[in-house]
Amino acid sequence: MKYSKKAILAACAKMCKNTLMETLDIEFVEVGEDFLIAKMPVTPRVHQPDGVLHGGAMVALAESVGSAASFIFLDGEHFYIRGIEISANHIKSIASGEVFAKAQFLHKGRTTQVWDIKITDAEENLISAVKLTTIALPKK
Repeated sequence: MKYSKKAILAACAKMCKNTLMETLDIEFVEVGEDFLIAKMPVTPRVHQPDGVLHGGAMVALAESVGSAASFIFLDGEHFYIRGIEISANHIKSIASGEVFAKAQFLHKGRTTQVWDIKITDAEENLISAVKLTTIALPKK
């Protein structure tokens, strides 16, 4: 990695200020050579009406971690990163605690990238399986 883990996580935290990620209390917690992990608390703020985690909040978490990973691993200083397709399979409900989203490359192309994102609870039970495609657009 070009930067230290501490520097990368600090940059991710800075990116979240005044964004949806801050609204959802998403926090980037771990980065490795080929992955990024973020967590989000499961509280009534992110529930659907029947008291469990809203699928849209999970998709927002997944796109946030996948897009941030693209920014980190593809030199975001020179590219705009945009999500262009996302699909999610919600496997299990959760009403409280935290969920963790781990993004790993399925495909790392120069222009498009495909991410495998697993959302799990604190006991590592699979909550949602997400596939995200991002595009890297050169900054001019």
